[in-house]
Amino acid sequence: MFPFFKKQKQQKDEHDSVVEANELLENSEADSDEEEVKTELSFHPSWNVSIEERYYYQFLHNQQRPLKKNQISLSGIDLKQVPRGYVVTAFVRNSLSRPVAFTPAPLLLLGPNNEVLARKVFDLSELGEIPPCCSRPWKFLFEQETLRTSELPLVDWKLAFELPKQKHHSLDLAESWEKSLAAEDKQKLQALVQSLQPPKPGEVNFMGLQAQQTEQGDLHVTLLIRNGSDKNIHIEQLALQVHDASGDIVASGAFSLDHFEVKANTSKPWTFIFPKSLVTKENPDLRSWKVSLPSSSQPS
Repeated sequence: MFPFFKKQKQQKDEHDSVVEANELLENSEADSDEEEVKTELSFHPSWNVSIEERYYYQFLHNQQRPLKKNQISLSGIDLKQVPRGYVVTAFVRNSLSRPVAFTPAPLLLLGPNNEVLARKVFDLSELGEIPPCCSRPWKFLFEQETLRTSELPLVDWKLAFELPKQKHHSLDLAESWEKSLAAEDKQKLQALVQSLQPPKPGEVNFMGLQAQQTEQGDLHVTLLIRNGSDKNIHIEQLALQVHDASGDIVASGAFSLDHFEVKANTSKPWTFIFPKSLVTKENPDLRSWKVSLPSSSQPS
């Protein structure tokens, strides 16, 4: 019998680290759904698991708390000292509705105050493909040379992904805006960009700044195009819809942009002019408004 059962039940939550899938995996979208997901136990096909081991892992898996949708978790089971270093046994948990496969990535062994006890790059492709809504047990060896302390605590530790540090997000002004904007207005825009939560890694979104209708009936909409990617993006065609306070679509049009670039980790303001012919509602309520992108219009 495994003596760790009792101890694990008492400490299971202390050893959990959870990240949103889009922070870790490419082509994963953020999901604000608070629905809880209970995972199933999945063993790697190469593992030869005895009946007793299967019972052991199933017992510990049953103690795991549910995840929210679209999360990846490392849930520590055991930390054991071996001649070469320390072996961490943990569940790698996937609450996505699709299988996930990993690439080499750095993992951290953290202490009770989130101090780094050890760091190592693991080839996580060896985990294989983890099925949807499943947890897979795995063993991670931290050799002596990966340790940052002479002795590790056998309690109050957790295994975590080392996420890329979020880069500084700044204002990107087109040359025409640099020349025409007053210094005070530039400072206000810079302050606005700094005050906003940066987009998530890889995310591109649009934030409304100002919407005004002219006496001629044209609608001028100024947006902040926010690039959370570490690559510059180029937009050649962009279809936009404007919704007023009542949710009605009040203007819709497609815009051709000439060599329009938003640099990596920057936000760029731009004004889009909808001529009167594209304004579909008289006297729109612009006290609050938003823009949306038809699915066929995506920046690249």
